[in-house]
Amino acid sequence: MAYGKQVLVDVRPLRVGEFRRLWVAGIVTGLGAQLTAVVVPLQIYGFSGSSAWVGLAALVGLVPMAAAALWGGVLADLRDRRRVLLVTTVGIGGTSLLLWAQAWANLRSVGVLLAVVGVQQALFGAHSTVSRAVTPRLVRPELLPAANALQSTVLLSAGIAGPLLASMLLPVVGSGTLYLADAVAVCATVWAVWRLPDLPPHPGPTRYGDGERRQGAGLRQIADGIRLVTRRQVLLVVYLADFAALSLGLPTALFPQLVAESFRPSDIGVLYAAVSAGGVLAGLFSGAFTRVGRHGVAVAVSVGVWGAAVAGFGLARSLVSAVAWLLLAGGALLALGVFRKTVLQTAVPDGMRGRLQGIDTVVAVGGPRVGDLLHGTVGSALGVTWTVTGGGVLTVVAAAVLLLCFPRFRRHHFSW
Repeated sequence: MAYGKQVLVDVRPLRVGEFRRLWVAGIVTGLGAQLTAVVVPLQIYGFSGSSAWVGLAALVGLVPMAAAALWGGVLADLRDRRRVLLVTTVGIGGTSLLLWAQAWANLRSVGVLLAVVGVQQALFGAHSTVSRAVTPRLVRPELLPAANALQSTVLLSAGIAGPLLASMLLPVVGSGTLYLADAVAVCATVWAVWRLPDLPPHPGPTRYGDGERRQGAGLRQIADGIRLVTRRQVLLVVYLADFAALSLGLPTALFPQLVAESFRPSDIGVLYAAVSAGGVLAGLFSGAFTRVGRHGVAVAVSVGVWGAAVAGFGLARSLVSAVAWLLLAGGALLALGVFRKTVLQTAVPDGMRGRLQGIDTVVAVGGPRVGDLLHGTVGSALGVTWTVTGGGVLTVVAAAVLLLCFPRFRRHHFSW
């Protein structure tokens, strides 16, 4: 296949041994993490008999994850990234062992589960931030879009296969065994990180505006990252575009109401899986877009397609058409993630990448939470169709406004 016409998955980053080991390990570890993600809420509901406690578990993990993501970004800029990644990976495995221990001891304590989940989510926030800052040190700049597409495809695939695997195994082996399987799966990433070369900070600026290197990791360094975002139009608009897509156009909070009114209750799993499946399909054809150079325009177009697909989903009257729109939406969301991450990884010096990725993690976590609140509140008042379709249309409008009003963002070009 000709270089310029490749449309199937772009596997060039897998030729880099360090990246390939991390990617393969991510397949194993991602499946294990999904086992825990399914079992924890089931255990909490089983202990308490209340969905309110299940919702509280999501809230308990949000603040520690956001705070640790920001702090982990600072550490990624000031410390050896391999060591930070190793510590957070081992820590995540340790929390899975604690979950196994409470299940083995039959503690039946919601408080213990919430405490462990809070620690685990904090470690995950830091780990996710540092791992994104590691990727640009492993592959050449021209391979970053393809590398991000490969990593996103793995995460989405695990989001489909993991819950299915957990639902089959849980009645047979029990929650404790699944927690233990997650802990064992983390060992794959520990091995891959251990094999990485040292990744010390590059000589150069670690503060916005000067070349001073500070050894402490604290609020001043986090403020430097925020200041950089507010003063660079391209970075700020990328965050705004992503937040608009996730808050205005993510209707998952309305899926239960939708299936109750328009479909069958058993269809809800299909709706949840369709977005991830669309992302996986897009990842299989990543060669069609990973060589795009106009990343500002690509971000806006991805947000616009996502919004248009969500609007179409809101008007769908059959499960087949609803799934088709969600598949398109999932593909657009994967493309948005690829271009967003690449801009954030390439538009700043290496000494600031960690903090930018930390802020990105907060936006990626906070946007869907805000979206759930908005859709749940508006949906109960206006109904599902108006809320979902209206949110999709507003997302398209937001993409157009950002593209038209910010010329630097519109002209941003990724060159290799």
